[in-house]
Parts: sequence; structure tokens; C-alpha cells
Amino acid sequence: MKAFDTLAPAYDASFTATPLGTLLREAVWRRLDARFSPGDHVLELACGTGEDALHLARRGVRVTALDASAGMVEEARRKVAAAGLAGSVEIRHQAVEDLGTEVLPGPFDGALSDFGGLNCVADLPAVSRALGRQLRPGAPALLCVMGPLVPWEWMFYLGQGDPGRAFRRLRRGGVAWRGMTVRYPSIRTLKAAFSREFRVLRTGAVGVFLPPTYVEAWTRRHPRLLAVLARWERRLEPVPPFPWLADHYLIELERRPA
Repeated sequence: MKAFDTLAPAYDASFTATPLGTLLREAVWRRLDARFSPGDHVLELACGTGEDALHLARRGVRVTALDASAGMVEEARRKVAAAGLAGSVEIRHQAVEDLGTEVLPGPFDGALSDFGGLNCVADLPAVSRALGRQLRPGAPALLCVMGPLVPWEWMFYLGQGDPGRAFRRLRRGGVAWRGMTVRYPSIRTLKAAFSREFRVLRTGAVGVFLPPTYVEAWTRRHPRLLAVLARWERRLEPVPPFPWLADHYLIELERRPA
């Protein structure tokens, strides 16, 4: 995961701390807070710099967080230590693909993967099987995944005369990026991949009225419009067809009985 090692030092400054990034992450946090309670032990896949793990830990949720990028793990551990939450958050250098091969302190009361961690995984049914073995029956799993149909992206790149980037998410087999392949599974594809171990509780949009993060410079020039878009997104995030047309969709699953 050398691509993410390079991004790790500046990731929070370029996304987490920006006005747009804050709104997008808060949209996910509202759903995490609705599903996870103080005292729960939650497994996080592809944790990045640990921002979600820290949010949950501050609410009394214990988190075991995994990431394949050594750079992201280093940043996350530094933040956890600085926050004084080392007793509540364990950061492990481990890829999602190794979920079924490493011993973890489960069974867990829930799981999450935020902002496209699963887009870097080729075999989603294998992840479902491995994750199912880590969770107790009835445990929720919240997965925030980049989808294939994004009108914001079409308009932005077509306006720049770049149809290749506008429709890149529709390419069969995924998109080559920094030495790896990024895939954009539809909601239907992800549901099918997880259907044997999980049932669907809810699907919501994360970035349907709010634009993708590469439009950050535009949002800084239009803060009032950004606030209006955020209000509309919060009201309509679970309403079809908006989850299907968002930069990310957040699918909430429940572990089926064993």
C-alpha cells in the first residue's frame, strides 16, 4: 500500500480538516453513532489515519482498527497516543485481505469501513465470509463505498473536456491508480457479495448533493451554498435514487444468525 503511505502525512490536512471533508465524515458519524453504543467492541477495516476510531473511542466504544498502509498506521497510532486513547483503540498493520488469516480479539459487536477502503479489494465475497466469522450474530456492519454513478463527477470532468475521467468508474475491471486497482461496485453488486452472511438494514448517500472532495476549492468559495447542499443531503440521504448517485454510499448490514 505504498500509494497510501505517500498520502498519509497530508491526508488529514487535505481531507479530514476541510469544510467539505468535515461534512462528509459527520454524515458517516451520525450513522455510526446510531448503530454503536458505549461498551461495544468494533472492528474497523482500512482505518486510514484513525479519525473514525478516535470518534468512536471518545464515545466509549472500543475499536480494533486495521490498515494495510504502514504510513496510515503510523499516523493513526500517533493520533491515538496524543488523544490519550491507547487503552480504547488498537491499531494493527493488517490488510483487509488478511482478515481471515490473522487472530483477532473477537467476536466483535460491529464493524465499519469508511471512505472507500473496500474499493481497493478485489474479492468482496471473501471479505464478507471473513468478516462474518469475526462478528457476533446480529452485529451491524457499516460500509462506506465509492459507487459507479456520480453525476457530480460527470459534470465536473465533462466541463473540463475530459470524458475519460468523467466516466472512469464505469470501466470494467476497475481503474489503475498509483500502482493498484480501484473498483467501483454498485449497491447491487455489494449486496450480492455480502448476502450470505449479512442482511441489508439501510442504504444512504454520502456525497450526492455535496460534491466530491476534488471540488474542495469550489466549496471554499461558496460556503453558504455548501451549507444548503449539506442540509438537503441530510434530509434526503436514504431516499432512492440518491444512494445510487452519490460519490460514496453507506450500506448498513446486520450479521445473519450463524
